[in-house]
Amino acid sequence: MSKWIAVAAMLGTLGVGGCSTNQPPVCDSLAAVQNSVEQIRKANVGENGLSQLRTDLHQLTFNLQQLYTDAKTQFGSDVEALKAAVNQFSASLATARATPDAANLAAVRTAVTTLGNSVRHLGDAMSGTC
Repeated sequence: MSKWIAVAAMLGTLGVGGCSTNQPPVCDSLAAVQNSVEQIRKANVGENGLSQLRTDLHQLTFNLQQLYTDAKTQFGSDVEALKAAVNQFSASLATARATPDAANLAAVRTAVTTLGNSVRHLGDAMSGTC
């Protein structure tokens, strides 16, 4: 019986080792930010309202902080550009929540586009790492 346990343990260890990747933690952080931005891009303001975007923004901010911690040494300037895009999105969202008129909602859409471009640029910059 103990022989089978030893064999099972060895196979389990081999299986875990065979599935691991050698990507640094920054790659997971980038993926989390990309997923958050995708959620924001998919949000339907008419369906979900601006409150859903606010929730998505909180998640993005959390994920961005982790990305900044993981990437600031190597990709600091690119992460700073993304942070600026997030700040612009946050400001336009706050304005639209206060006054949800056509111009302010258009500003949110523009900020979302800029945010998407910034995260794509960062992904391109990190493509050699991730």
